[in-house]
Amino acid sequence: MSSRLQNAFVYAVLIVAAVLTLYPVLYTVSASFMTNAESASFPPKLLPGGLHWENYIQVLKQIPVGQFLANSFLVSGTIMLGQLVTASLAAYAFAYMRFPGKNFLFALFLSTMMIPWEVTIIPNYLTVKSWGWLDSYQGLIVPFLATAFGTFLLRQFFLQLPRELFEAAKIDGCGHLRSFARLVLPLAKPALATLGVYSFLSHWNMYLWPLLVTNGQSMRTVQIGISMLQFEELTYWNVVLAGVVTVLLPSLVLLLLGLKQLVRGMTAGAIKG
Repeated sequence: MSSRLQNAFVYAVLIVAAVLTLYPVLYTVSASFMTNAESASFPPKLLPGGLHWENYIQVLKQIPVGQFLANSFLVSGTIMLGQLVTASLAAYAFAYMRFPGKNFLFALFLSTMMIPWEVTIIPNYLTVKSWGWLDSYQGLIVPFLATAFGTFLLRQFFLQLPRELFEAAKIDGCGHLRSFARLVLPLAKPALATLGVYSFLSHWNMYLWPLLVTNGQSMRTVQIGISMLQFEELTYWNVVLAGVVTVLLPSLVLLLLGLKQLVRGMTAGAIKG
């Protein structure tokens, strides 16, 4: 009986925590269907009086959502692919290749994870400006094509792969590139999927960097575009939240599809390092 009570208590706590975690998302979806009067009422209403789809139509009229979504998909997808390539190659080198100063270089590589992004944003901005990359896809993408976190994550996963496979491949005459393409990449799909989902979602939600390096509306991403629904004189929060839901949908779908791989990959390097 005591064990059942303990389990019931644990599940009750987990349910309450889940509700508190999901409440902002659920309220955002609910408020996106409210009228302006309902969204501005106090105390706030939890459920709309009806499904007012005109809020989403108003979003499409006020801002070019399609252009913003296309820009975000292009930027986030290119950064994701770039990080998968650079991180997997660097992780393979740190895991399986021998060269002078490897441990020192890896420690130096990881030390960059301790530097806050805010510290490097001004040098990166000045560099991008000097190259004439402001208001361009290069300026949005190139500074993020390499990642120390991704290299660390993939290296930890690579170290768990059976050494016997690489020894057998070496006996058969496989070089590093062939071993990387034929052995490592197929076996590392969970870790690669984890890095891909994490990278895409992180850069889909970027706000400050696109705000700094883009000026024209045609280069804006969704996070900047949603802020264009707010006005100094008056803000219709039901319309703003309808835009937020529109932006959330692609990332939520990707998260649901890749959640299993994300959890597996995050815990893959927790035992052997």
